[in-house]
Amino acid sequence: MDIFSLLMASGPFWTAWHNWIKYVLLVIMALCALFIILVVMFQPGNSQGISALGGTTETFYGKNKSKTFEHKMKIYTVISGIIFTILAITFAIIAFFA
Repeated sequence: MDIFSLLMASGPFWTAWHNWIKYVLLVIMALCALFIILVVMFQPGNSQGISALGGTTETFYGKNKSKTFEHKMKIYTVISGIIFTILAITFAIIAFFA
């Protein structure tokens, strides 16, 4: 037996908190999904498309890109995507063993 099946068979704790844990995780996952949508909508477009062919020079703005709004939005997108993925895997495990 693995540890998860022991937890599932642990009786009163799992039966009392099973539905409550699923609802809390579902609310967190829904909030995370809404946050991903909002962050992606607020991200500016990628401006390196066709202008990169013209040989534009790098500016001070380009060198300090790690401190910009665009960089922060990309980091928020990655973090919320990781949280969303972990919650989706958690739901899959709970659905498989429950």
